[in-house]
Amino acid sequence: MRIAQIAPLFEAVPPKFYGGTERVVHWLTEGLVEMGHDVTLFASGDSQTSAKLDAVWPQALRLNPVIDWNATYAMLIEHVARRAHEFDALHFHIDYWPNSVFTRLGIPFVTTMHGRLDLPLFVQTFNYFKDVPQVSISNNQRTPVPNLNWAGTVYHGMPKDLLTPLADGGKGDYFAFLGRISPEKRVDRAIEIAGATNTTLKIAAKIDRADQDYFDRDIAHLFKQAHVDYIGEINDTQKVGFLGNAKALLVPIDWEEPFGLVMIEAMACGTPVIAFRRGSVPEVIDDGVTGFIVDNMEQAIAAAGKVGQLDRQKVRARFEERFTNHRMAQDYVNIYQKLIDAKKAG
Repeated sequence: MRIAQIAPLFEAVPPKFYGGTERVVHWLTEGLVEMGHDVTLFASGDSQTSAKLDAVWPQALRLNPVIDWNATYAMLIEHVARRAHEFDALHFHIDYWPNSVFTRLGIPFVTTMHGRLDLPLFVQTFNYFKDVPQVSISNNQRTPVPNLNWAGTVYHGMPKDLLTPLADGGKGDYFAFLGRISPEKRVDRAIEIAGATNTTLKIAAKIDRADQDYFDRDIAHLFKQAHVDYIGEINDTQKVGFLGNAKALLVPIDWEEPFGLVMIEAMACGTPVIAFRRGSVPEVIDDGVTGFIVDNMEQAIAAAGKVGQLDRQKVRARFEERFTNHRMAQDYVNIYQKLIDAKKAG
């Protein structure tokens, strides 16, 4: 099958540090290539891929913040449109940008929605494109816009051997927090949970400029506590030790998380997850097997005290069953084929 993957231009594929969407696009693209498909990746020129790379812009946009990103996306859409006839299916990862142009070209295409869909303007915008095939990354993500043309739900997956358990995993006697320092991620809750159990909390997280005021006002003073160890951003190589040695990953979110890659990254390392029951959490975590799903701080603290009872080998086994990139790639191929067949029949 001739497949085009169209990635965001803000980060390289894969990203050097933080960048969930670009990381998933990379894993999917590599999985499709390994399956034998003819894949072209439209992404920034500093991307690395086993597929054919078609670079509309030379480097990730975040490296030059003065660039008008709207202009680059206009070029991206036009460039892909000119090549659309070369592919059996087009797979976009750039929200609503392709909808108007590609509904008129007659080439099967689908868009994976990687972010939150509960923003009023998003809902209003997507009401214009109810017939455009969309893929959700969890069933919960669909809640604000249930009547779109959902082609399926495909859970994220990552390469089986990218992150693997340590032989003596979980011996680090600390909890881990991985991701961003932002109001919805609730690192303050993680700090409180760790403190209540007299356990060190290691924080590997990015502070976006948009969240700097929040950090300065609400979080910075919490980092001064003796049990808090702030590491900063880490890459995939560093995650093996960071997650693998942790007693558990804390995900005390306070928003409708569409998926949450950090949860399956921890599971790949055999590390259980303690997460609040929001967004995709009940779809990703098998309560009592790969971690604990909690509804409040009291339950979270109790779960932190018994997380050592979980079998880390079973955590890893469940990851292999549910969250590899080969499973993800096959799920998408099934969707591409349905769209191709529907186009032929129509």
